[in-house]
Amino acid sequence: MSWYKTGEMNNIRETIPTTQHSFSDLLNKPIEIYVFIDPLCPECWSLEPIIKKLMIEYGQYFTIRPIISGNLTSINAHSNQKTAELAKGWNLTLQNSQSCKEIKWPEDSICAPWMTALAIKAAELQGRKAGMKFLRKVQEALFIGKQNISSEEVFFSCASKVHLDMGEFKQDIHSDTAKRALQCDLTLTHEMDIDQTPAIVLFNQRQDEEGIKITGSYPYSIYVEVLHAMLQKKPTAAQKPSLVDFLQHHEFVGTKEIAEIYDWTETKAICEMKKLLLKQQVEQHAAKHDTFWRYTGC
Repeated sequence: MSWYKTGEMNNIRETIPTTQHSFSDLLNKPIEIYVFIDPLCPECWSLEPIIKKLMIEYGQYFTIRPIISGNLTSINAHSNQKTAELAKGWNLTLQNSQSCKEIKWPEDSICAPWMTALAIKAAELQGRKAGMKFLRKVQEALFIGKQNISSEEVFFSCASKVHLDMGEFKQDIHSDTAKRALQCDLTLTHEMDIDQTPAIVLFNQRQDEEGIKITGSYPYSIYVEVLHAMLQKKPTAAQKPSLVDFLQHHEFVGTKEIAEIYDWTETKAICEMKKLLLKQQVEQHAAKHDTFWRYTGC
């Protein structure tokens, strides 16, 4: 973890007064969080449950801005050897993340990561939430489906699943606007000295102070402590939604993701999901390192 302002990790753990949510907090979210993501990085994919949980418990205090980052230039010039090296490294991460299948992609599966990045920026032109949903579907296509994420067919399938305006998306994916948006992300990555993904940077918009940068992956409690430090208070976490409401909203989630959100063991999460499976409210999708569940609403 690195810091933009002077401080030690112990400063984060100092006692902060506990307060309830105020009306002003709900109207004006003081914290802005930049999340630097490489769509090809399994550690970024495994950060998804942490981000979801933060949004559920403390989303009334911050806005989130995904930034496409990563070493896209070097990957774009990959060879078969580079592909094999990437797959080998990714498989090591997959074993401890919410990702699930061993990587054995065809040669063209990562031949044009710039197109993947442009597609994500094109989706964001329809709103930040739309962009985040599209990014999730692209990651699912890569890490679960082993699909060619450089393929427009895959992009269009992902866009359709998150209900984007397909006419606008197909036009925007090749537009100068999407290219400029991606260039802005890469410039911001350079300016904030992001040399590893995932990374998040938190800023308090109400205070004239520099932000805090967290590079790499940490337990959920660390992100909460940093957020509390930025707020200079310790707000009460919002109540979690029911499991069915959570599934209905996100539609397709993994067992590890559910366990993280609800502070359950994976055994407990599987038990709860099997109850819903018996009620035919979900479908089960087995994978190498995790089990995924699709909400059916039956």
